[in-house]
Amino acid sequence: MLRFHHIVRVSLFASKASTFPLTSLSLSTSIPKRTTFALRSQMTSFSSSSSSSSSKLLFRQLFEKESSTYTYLLADASHPDKPALLIDPVDRTVDRDLSLIQELGLKLVYAMNTHVHADHVTGTGLIKSKVPGVKSIISKASGATADLFVEPGDKVHFGDLFLEVRATPGHTLGCVTYVTGDASDQPQPRMAFTGDALLIRGCGRTDFQGGSSEQLYKSIFTLPKDTFIYPAHDYKGFSVSTVGEEMQYNPRLTKDEETFKNIMANLNLSYPKMIDVAVPANLVCGVQSKV
Repeated sequence: MLRFHHIVRVSLFASKASTFPLTSLSLSTSIPKRTTFALRSQMTSFSSSSSSSSSKLLFRQLFEKESSTYTYLLADASHPDKPALLIDPVDRTVDRDLSLIQELGLKLVYAMNTHVHADHVTGTGLIKSKVPGVKSIISKASGATADLFVEPGDKVHFGDLFLEVRATPGHTLGCVTYVTGDASDQPQPRMAFTGDALLIRGCGRTDFQGGSSEQLYKSIFTLPKDTFIYPAHDYKGFSVSTVGEEMQYNPRLTKDEETFKNIMANLNLSYPKMIDVAVPANLVCGVQSKV
């Protein structure tokens, strides 16, 4: 059963939150009043409990080698429906991902993107064609097509767990980071799925798709130091970091803002080989026949 919970707006820099009605979430289709997900994990399962509930997060980190893209599968395994979501699926590995979901006995509810990717075609459109009822999610600022649009501060609930949406523009104008919930009954330490904004010992380029090195510099490092960082890509064999590690060792983001902007302006990177195919497709949920 698909349920969408009330939406809570949270400032990136303030600790207080305000609750808004469902209509504050921009949607391209109408949805019921509450939403559900399920999660699974790469090597670790996280469990947490409170006086009212006991939740177990299942998490898997999956890899697509041609674009060096990480896809993340999360689910609330303690919920009767075992609702699940995928973050940044790739079209080439959709069958692998759906096979794993079936093997684990999960119910896929959402296929989510952190931004409009330029180096691969998203798998969201293909997933929707294979699994009826799955809803695609992307930020409203991305300008892309999806079933559901999220904005900074929105909370996406799946079972008894939720992800918080944080704006992290700079690589593209519409980049967001999905962060596990900040509550006693949510997994701790928190987990941040940063897309291309923050990479392990690096960051996404800022020279196309409305990118801005100034915006990127100011949008990162607003989470506790023990928060796990799970990026959308890695090219050196890393799989996870923490906010604290990147604050200390990231060779770009440990610099002052002016030095960082100078570094980003002089990367001299080649034109992305997939951009002319990927961006038009990803603007329409990866459905290339509509391009």
